[in-house]
Amino acid sequence: MKLSTRSRYGTRLLLEMAIHYKEGPIQLAEIARRQEVSTKYLEQIIIPLKKAGYVNSMRGPKGGHMLAMSPDTIRLGEVVALLEGGLGVTECVDHPEGCRRAGFCMTRFLWKEISEAIRDRLDSFTLLDLVHMRPEDRDGVFNCISGPR
Repeated sequence: MKLSTRSRYGTRLLLEMAIHYKEGPIQLAEIARRQEVSTKYLEQIIIPLKKAGYVNSMRGPKGGHMLAMSPDTIRLGEVVALLEGGLGVTECVDHPEGCRRAGFCMTRFLWKEISEAIRDRLDSFTLLDLVHMRPEDRDGVFNCISGPR
């Protein structure tokens, strides 16, 4: 399974907010600059994050965006599933009703188990876990979240 830039950049966006959680709102342009991502793209990504209740926004000269909840309550599996439209490696895992073979497919159980393993692993991390993770503790997965593209 390949994660889209939407979930990778969305995770980095939330991680920036988690790092600065107690400091008040942060402007998207600042996050975009630090993460080397287009502000326009972050503006698109933040919409579902706001609708899902992960992010609050404040208008005005000192406005910006901030986490709506504590970073220790936001699990990566929830965020990635939201931004990817699910975590199933195949369409039939998330929407079996859309596949006429779902009831007797000999490989669907495998795709379902793989999808559950991905979800379980992502859910084992919160944003706060990433904030406290030391660079030497990170493997390739987390280096791509916190480092430049």
